[in-house]
Amino acid sequence: MADIHSFESLAALDGEGLRYGVFFTGCPLRCAYCHNPDTWFHSGKEYTPQELFKKIKRYKPYFKNGGGVTFSGGEPLLQSEFINETAELLRSENIGYCLDTSGSVPLSESVKKCIDGAEMVILDIKFYNEDDYKKYTGGAFENFVNIGKYCSETGKRLWLRTVVVPGINDSEDSVRRYKEFAKQFKYEKYELLAFHTMGFFKYDNLKIENPLKETPALDKETLRKLQMIIDKEE
Repeated sequence: MADIHSFESLAALDGEGLRYGVFFTGCPLRCAYCHNPDTWFHSGKEYTPQELFKKIKRYKPYFKNGGGVTFSGGEPLLQSEFINETAELLRSENIGYCLDTSGSVPLSESVKKCIDGAEMVILDIKFYNEDDYKKYTGGAFENFVNIGKYCSETGKRLWLRTVVVPGINDSEDSVRRYKEFAKQFKYEKYELLAFHTMGFFKYDNLKIENPLKETPALDKETLRKLQMIIDKEE
């Protein structure tokens, strides 16, 4: 059984083609800029692999041009054993899956199997140094590095993402450091995402502190200029 927070049908942003998004609850991180703190806690509904498979299977006609399932969260790799069981059922219908992960768990055999079975991995690079990673996420820096390296070493298709937060990592120098850090991975693309405030109400609803409640959303022009640094060929 796994606790699933929510679903998103026919999503087009978390992988290729049309996706069916499965968002698990539970996350080992407490990112200062998290826009889904409601996924930290077990707040959804429990499913068996068979129940989830039946739900996903209904959308198979839409999985064209590389579409499929995206397991996200929270942190989906906390549920690697559940995903591996579900993957066996998905393969029976030729339905592929993508992992959208922060890589915030140890690289166990179950996690390796989960990565091996995925068509691709979207990995969140939160920070390029251990001090900031610990300060703003509370997690273990080496976990996501090990997962990124494992993807690279095994030839897994890899996309990278970083959320850019005003006053924390929105300088051109900072983005250049991210780009340099990412060279250790073999990836297809690296996308910067803008910090936004649309999830602020969730902190109020949950009655938990929002450490960035005074931080504005990142403007589109700044994001565009910073993405150009990432995309520039060297």
